[in-house]
Amino acid sequence: MRRVLIVDNEPQLLRALDINLTAHNYAVATASDGTTALRLATRRPPDLVILDLHLPDIDGTDVITGLRAWATMPIVALSEHIDPTESVQALDAGADDYVRKPFSMDELLARLRALLRRCDQHEDLSTVQVGDYTIDLAASTAVPTSGRGEPLHLTPTEWRLLAALLRNPGRLVTGHQLLRDIWGPGHEQQSNYLRIHISALRHKLEPDPANPRHLITEPGIGYRFEPAGKASR
Repeated sequence: MRRVLIVDNEPQLLRALDINLTAHNYAVATASDGTTALRLATRRPPDLVILDLHLPDIDGTDVITGLRAWATMPIVALSEHIDPTESVQALDAGADDYVRKPFSMDELLARLRALLRRCDQHEDLSTVQVGDYTIDLAASTAVPTSGRGEPLHLTPTEWRLLAALLRNPGRLVTGHQLLRDIWGPGHEQQSNYLRIHISALRHKLEPDPANPRHLITEPGIGYRFEPAGKASR
């Protein structure tokens, strides 16, 4: 049974999450503040953490930083604020996903399942299918899965960007992180770089670039790769 730590100072939401996750066969621990959350996580590390960013004692981003100092379990950040800067800070601190309040329980449960599946994956992620192509990251090749047709040409920058997303299936990667990792420190504000190259990748890989199924934009935050067979937003 998966252990989930829920951290939120809203008693009604905390209880609702506890009831729903328990009903879906999760072993639930709860905390209403950051200090208690860090203590519980240290005492018995959970498989996943659901963490509100607005806590009475410690900023949620600082709790994420504290957890990331020693733990790798998925962290889902919650917030009712609409400022994208907050979500970017949480993701850059180490959160794996961000959910804005109010949210549907079905959506949250789906995101938890996706994160836990990613943790369970032990297969070689160097070969991934995107649209009609099979991508081999180790060999830097993109060939039609059908076996018919010519290999796809991607530029070195497109390969680096694609690899960063494909190696994190289902995980939201911030624009700041992609810009820093691919173009280097000091380029974190050059969001036009990402728009241009993501658009190019979609036109090369997506069956319908205007309605992408795999290379998904989270407006104001970043991008995620959704593997085949998963619904996109």
